[in-house]
Amino acid sequence: MQRGSISVSTENIFPIIKKFLYSDQEIFLRELVANAIDASTKLKTYANKGEVEGEIGDTRIEILLDKEAKTITIRDKGIGMTSDEVQKYLNQVAFSSAQEFLEKYQSEANIIGHFGLGFYSAFMVADKVEVVTKSYKTGSQAVRWTCDGSPEYTLEEVEKEGRGTDIILHVGADGEDFLEKSKLDDLLNKYCKFLPTEIQFGTKTEYLDEAEDSATEDENGEDKPAKEPQSIEVPNIINDTNPLWKRNPAELTDQDYQDFYQKLHPYSQTPLFWVHLNIDYPFNLTGVLYFPKLGNQLEVQRNKIQLYCNQVFVTDEVKEIVPEFLTLLHGVIDSPDIPLNVSRSYLQSDRNVKRISEYITRKVADKLGEMFKKERDIFTSKWESTNVFVKYGMVTDEKFAEKAMKFTLLENTQNQYFTLEEYKEKIATLQTDKDGKLIYLYSNDTEAHDGYIQVARNNGYDVLKFDSLIDTHFIQHLERKLDKVSFSRVDADSLRNLIKKDDIAESILTADQQKSVETLFKDAIDDSKATVSLQALTSDDMPVMVTKPEFFRRMREMQFAQGQSHNLSEFYHVVVNTNHPTIVKLASEPNEAASKHLYQLALLHQGMLKGAELTEFVKKSVDFIK
Repeated sequence: MQRGSISVSTENIFPIIKKFLYSDQEIFLRELVANAIDASTKLKTYANKGEVEGEIGDTRIEILLDKEAKTITIRDKGIGMTSDEVQKYLNQVAFSSAQEFLEKYQSEANIIGHFGLGFYSAFMVADKVEVVTKSYKTGSQAVRWTCDGSPEYTLEEVEKEGRGTDIILHVGADGEDFLEKSKLDDLLNKYCKFLPTEIQFGTKTEYLDEAEDSATEDENGEDKPAKEPQSIEVPNIINDTNPLWKRNPAELTDQDYQDFYQKLHPYSQTPLFWVHLNIDYPFNLTGVLYFPKLGNQLEVQRNKIQLYCNQVFVTDEVKEIVPEFLTLLHGVIDSPDIPLNVSRSYLQSDRNVKRISEYITRKVADKLGEMFKKERDIFTSKWESTNVFVKYGMVTDEKFAEKAMKFTLLENTQNQYFTLEEYKEKIATLQTDKDGKLIYLYSNDTEAHDGYIQVARNNGYDVLKFDSLIDTHFIQHLERKLDKVSFSRVDADSLRNLIKKDDIAESILTADQQKSVETLFKDAIDDSKATVSLQALTSDDMPVMVTKPEFFRRMREMQFAQGQSHNLSEFYHVVVNTNHPTIVKLASEPNEAASKHLYQLALLHQGMLKGAELTEFVKKSVDFIK
């Protein structure tokens, strides 16, 4: 048996870092600024423990761009490094000073970095990197470390006025896009706008007073020139060091939350309400989640939750952290306890992720439940905009569904709202069939189904309104959860068949007459997808109805909602009411043209008469009037 060590060739490490370590080239700025933040955080921690002589003063980080020299500089006034520390931390790939620091001061500081590879992201855009650094320790000598992306480096003593580190990137041809100010502006806004230490990128102009629109008169009544506004150049600070989600909810107003939402999503509609997340045990998590006004375009609303780690933007792909239905919310989640891989762009599976997911789900459900309990009128007024979210949550997340059963609302076609329990009590008397099953009638298109709805209401029945993309799945979820309950679309069959009672109506036609009527309509209908059935309904019901079987129609709707092609034929029934006077007349005076006209009227009622058939039907109707 032989034992040995695997050899890693340093000549190969930089190409790997440059091409494969990070998912996006632009990540370099986030990583280097995060390192600068860490250097400042460490300095403050040492100062608080009395390990720094004198006042630490300004710790602002600066981003300097020199397009002509093709350099980008990240400058901090943090702890800096000695020559030995440069040797230790820069010349040993993945030896993280952050990890060493955390082991010593874990309870006293929030350090962003953990891996020690962030610095090397500089070589994704730079052909050469210089590090000029001076330690905060009294009497330290400044040094310059230089590397051109090969395993070779130089280290020399230099003069530097104050403590801290300058990382100077000599940008190569692959990274020249980053020499544009607008590009750096975008990256800083994306990754760094909520970092805890001030970050300056250039200057901006501030006006001390406003210009006068026109000339004014002096004391002698003569015109004097308009006053030019006074202006000064001030540091351009690109970040909010104390973002709203880090503040005490008790100190915040509704306007504060709405203003912050506009920072996250400029020009968006005002959110309906929000949940402030704040927990420090058994994991650390802060954030704010907003409920936007949801329409039926679910995909447009997704991926608008931003994940931060100690105020550093990580990603807006948070489906590993929150259940799928919560991706419809907008806002911010910040946690140092969410495990990230080396590039911080992908999440790793971990026990904390599951606990965080459960906590967020519970907080959202509790917010909705509390609002329903204390402000039902307001909750109901927002139901049109939130029902898709709640239903999606009920269908996809069992724990959310348990809580949501208490505040989920059903809306009927008269725009009345009921909880699940309230609605059950409302319809229990009339809409329980002969087998003891409660039948919920519904429509997904109240205009198209108006005739069916009117018949149902005339019989004392209530009809619900389900017209969102998620409703087919939601209905099936309720059928599984509610005992002895079935949902039927109001046009799926005759009312007598939808809610079967013990009293069975008899047809006034004889058996021979019924057979004659059935033959008459079968001959008039030229469609293999149609089946003819005779039913003894009331004289107030339509003479002929077209109904679609609930099962097949639901399957087609689910396929459509999931973007699948329809592979189920659209079978339908033609129901002939043998107790209607018109049908009674046809039984004694058969008329194929009249039976076909009645059939086409039923198709028209269902929106199924189209194309050439519709044109011909209209033409014949006009001729009939003539």
